[in-house]
Amino acid sequence: MIKKITRDELQRMIDSGQKFKLVDVLEESHYDKEHIKGAISIPLNELKNKAPKLLRKDETIVVYCASFDCQASTKGAEVLLSLGYKDVLDYKGGIQDYKEGGLPLEGSLHGLASKKASACSCC
Repeated sequence: MIKKITRDELQRMIDSGQKFKLVDVLEESHYDKEHIKGAISIPLNELKNKAPKLLRKDETIVVYCASFDCQASTKGAEVLLSLGYKDVLDYKGGIQDYKEGGLPLEGSLHGLASKKASACSCC
């Protein structure tokens, strides 16, 4: 079963300095435009190949995508669990929910981002 995490829970993890990897599973072009501060980009279609190089199986990993409607984060969590990662959390709200909370984003749209979340093109 995939464990889900809320925006508030993610923010508490960040604020407390908890060690974890935050993974944006959208296409790299989405990541370049806008992503949660501190996240790394591993697109869903590259997760199986790149995860072993970028992630440790003993660390907490939080995956996210575009919004509650996007299924890429859930698919990403499933892939990671199938590869033997043990502590994987799915932040379902993604960029849209994070933005609605007024939390810091990075990328080429930072500061210029519209209120509408980017569309998910990976699922």
